[in-house]
Amino acid sequence: MELLTIGAFAKASRLSPKALRLYDELGLLTPARVDPATGYRRYAPQQLEQARLVAWLRRLGMPLARIRRVCALEAGEAAGEIRAYWARVEADTAARRDLAAFLVDHLTGKDPTMSRTTAPLALRYAALSDTGQVRASNQDTAYAGSRLLAVADGYGSAGAPASAAAVEALRSLETETVPAGELLGALEDALGRAEQAVHGVSAPGDDDTGAGTTLTAMLWTGSQLALVHIGDSRVHLLRDGELFQITHDHTVVQSLIDEGRLTPEEAASHPQRSLLMRALGRGADSTPDLRLHDARAGDRYLLCSDGLSTVVPAGDIHRVLSGTPEPEAAVRALVDLANASGGPDNVSCVVADVVEQP
Repeated sequence: MELLTIGAFAKASRLSPKALRLYDELGLLTPARVDPATGYRRYAPQQLEQARLVAWLRRLGMPLARIRRVCALEAGEAAGEIRAYWARVEADTAARRDLAAFLVDHLTGKDPTMSRTTAPLALRYAALSDTGQVRASNQDTAYAGSRLLAVADGYGSAGAPASAAAVEALRSLETETVPAGELLGALEDALGRAEQAVHGVSAPGDDDTGAGTTLTAMLWTGSQLALVHIGDSRVHLLRDGELFQITHDHTVVQSLIDEGRLTPEEAASHPQRSLLMRALGRGADSTPDLRLHDARAGDRYLLCSDGLSTVVPAGDIHRVLSGTPEPEAAVRALVDLANASGGPDNVSCVVADVVEQP
């Protein structure tokens, strides 16, 4: 078998000699023969297929450590791993796209405090939190005010004070006047205060270091709602009779769905369905999703903890939101549905209607 020089192999595989030397050092693409005197590398023609695969995966941006795993798999398993990697890239890109849109609006002077409609808009709202039928205490916090809507779902031995502290830290936004150009900074500052408040619930080394909370909140600006989302509480929008989920769960199970490793039906009974990938708490990834939503008169927003979404089907949520005019009655009906379905967890709901001011 005639071996190829490193130059010929580099040309055929579309990898540079420098890259080939690096991949040899990493054990990713070992030459068929290395001259013991000169150290010159030669490659077998049969290695071209793997070398081209490495080159293609690098073009995708796949890290070298993951490429090594892919190259060690059979073709079918390797294809599944590539599919999962790209699904994760697309999910991450979508999150960055939302933040980029937020920044474009901010930098181009789009003023969220100015109404785009002929009539000024306002919120009509209600909030309700319930222990449920199984838990001994309520670790959720729900809040609704004229400018701030929030739901937090605490966990750990100090989950209740953690969720309360996170929401309380945001309540200053109710009374602050935030210029359009400073909205992003105000949200960042509020999140920082919320994170510090949650950390303050427990001291390092005590039994409450596992305490934390999700946090999903919306800040009313007069014609838009600025969304901050960390964890698996959700926001739904009812618009023109259709119900949309406008948040993405930060859970292990959701990441498996994104990667094509689980179906939504399989996720419903997965043993790790409540395991969070992002939260406010010591050692947790607290990176938020941030975005702006243009509001219209007639919109209805629902913020809820997973105590509702995991036990009440979307169709039933849609029915209540579209058929119950008053926010107070709507939040009560949703909590009642969760409890009628066994109420295995605390359940919190905030319903807010966008209405024209008289």
